[in-house]
Amino acid sequence: MFASTKLASSALRVSVTQQSRRMLSTPRGAAPLRSSIARQPIARNGLIQSNGHNAFVTHSLRNTAQSRGITAETTTGAIVMAAKLQGAGLATVGLAGAGVGIGAVFAALIIGVSRNPSMRGQLFQYAIMGFAFAEAQGLFAMMITFLMLYAY
Repeated sequence: MFASTKLASSALRVSVTQQSRRMLSTPRGAAPLRSSIARQPIARNGLIQSNGHNAFVTHSLRNTAQSRGITAETTTGAIVMAAKLQGAGLATVGLAGAGVGIGAVFAALIIGVSRNPSMRGQLFQYAIMGFAFAEAQGLFAMMITFLMLYAY
């Protein structure tokens, strides 16, 4: 079973490589610009929206992906956009860390007050300080997320 899977994957790799070489090596002459072509709107090309036909992507899948509106002008732009979205998603993990930190601070406050009720005032002040530091971490993570998405 493993040998047949390996053989099939290598055969697929060879056929895709040959097709891409054929597409890259085919000479194309400059086509004359007709007025009907000039009046058509310019299509935006990206990783999903491309003029090339891919045998592995069905039209329904392509149309579903294109209806979301994520497009880029070039392949480099699409890679940069994907990196932005991935980085922003990873930066939101800091918001989860802030939630865990706030929960841990108030759990420690409840445990401390239950052990020594006379220290309630001082422990509450420390809890508010811990809450502020954890919340600042969450706000910093959210700021980094928005900077990655909209500023760069």
